[in-house]
Amino acid sequence: MKISKINFLKSSPNSNECPKSNLKEFAFIGRSNVGKSSLINMLFDNKNLAKISKKPGKTKLINHFIINDKILLADLPGYGYAKLSKFQSKKINILIHDYIENRNNLFKIFLLIDIRHEPIKTDLKFIEYLNNIGMAFHIIFTKSDKIKKSELPKKSKNYIEKIDSHYLDNRFFISSSANNNGREEILNFIISQ
Repeated sequence: MKISKINFLKSSPNSNECPKSNLKEFAFIGRSNVGKSSLINMLFDNKNLAKISKKPGKTKLINHFIINDKILLADLPGYGYAKLSKFQSKKINILIHDYIENRNNLFKIFLLIDIRHEPIKTDLKFIEYLNNIGMAFHIIFTKSDKIKKSELPKKSKNYIEKIDSHYLDNRFFISSSANNNGREEILNFIISQ
């Protein structure tokens, strides 16, 4: 997929404020600090597109971008950041659930998982939520540069097997924003939908 044009549209505090559009929308979500913004910047070859911070929990709104005037992309806040107050965590969870359940043109969700970790409670809880509302999703494993290349197939296969009853699609991607791993595969998947 050749990226000829990409624009930031707006940041929205709820689904009602999101840009009005009939275009297919792809949303990226995962735990705080999983590398959502870095992945988006890598995919679309623009290191300043999504704001990156060393401090988890930077994204607190739904950030929309339009790619080649054909595809909408949503960068969602991360879930499960322990250092947020209960009020802030609840507010972000409401925002995420509101968006997922009420955004009519939401076409695909990419759930980002740090490949270095075993399934953890916050991810499993979010996967269960997606299943309960009947929302299909695709897993993108991030930070693949942090482990040996030879371990990648085993780590990803083990993770998928552990959540198998909750992951009906079984298609996943392995990525790294540090070395562009997975870029073409993910972009080609998006454009083929």
